[in-house]
Amino acid sequence: MDYKYKKYETAWCPGCGNFAILDSLKQSLEELDLPPHEVLVVGGIGQAAKTPQYLNTNGFAGLHGRALPVAIAAKIANSKLKVIVNTGDGDSYGEGGNHFIHNIRRNVDITHFVHDNQIYGLTKGQASPTSDLGHITDFTPKGVTNNPLNPLLLAISLGAGFVGRAYAGKKDHLVRIMKAAINYEGYALVDILQPCVSFNKRNTYQWYNDRVYILDDSYDYTDKFSAMEKSQEWGDSIPLGIIYKENKKTYLDNYKFAKQTTLVELENDKDLIKKYIKKFI
Repeated sequence: MDYKYKKYETAWCPGCGNFAILDSLKQSLEELDLPPHEVLVVGGIGQAAKTPQYLNTNGFAGLHGRALPVAIAAKIANSKLKVIVNTGDGDSYGEGGNHFIHNIRRNVDITHFVHDNQIYGLTKGQASPTSDLGHITDFTPKGVTNNPLNPLLLAISLGAGFVGRAYAGKKDHLVRIMKAAINYEGYALVDILQPCVSFNKRNTYQWYNDRVYILDDSYDYTDKFSAMEKSQEWGDSIPLGIIYKENKKTYLDNYKFAKQTTLVELENDKDLIKKYIKKFI
């Protein structure tokens, strides 16, 4: 099948980490040989959430913090779709925190890439759920006083089957982690460290480059307690890679009919649908 690609101007600042994440996602989808019509990319609100607008796949731009419900519904309705969520730390862990927690419980087969720049970029630099203690912004001139959320530890402790971390400044590694997450059957979370060059003057490329390291083959990502310990490593050294992974039954594995056909392929009673629609007219 031939696909015609259009080039769109992005709304991101020059040097933004989102560019590398977008390029890495494109490369991952291409290397996995996933046809665009079989992929759905969902975003919420924010700079990271603009990602679906720059991809030639099915896309959906949702409300602030509400990307996961859309992605979940789409996957349940059409299990043949490869569903990917691309959005930011504020959108996913702040406004969308409740959905984040409960999709881990359901284990719907979607991939969740969180562009974690530790700041609210779209609204000009407020502290986000992952901002470090003491982080000074225009809105917190005396420094952040709330303890930062640890999304990796939270996800592992709640039972997520795939939890990883990557960094926009190490593109080859980011592509490897993205492909592993997309191929995982179940809910996969990848927290992607992403500098915001305009509003986060603390967590810069240099700051990350001085701290991040890639986990080697000696690390056992199937050991849950070791993974929880590793997920708390932050500061002078920050690990990148698959932090935790286990095979788990997915949400749709609990429903036999979902294995036979997709909901969108089932025949429906149009007269019955019209009857219910009339109630709202």
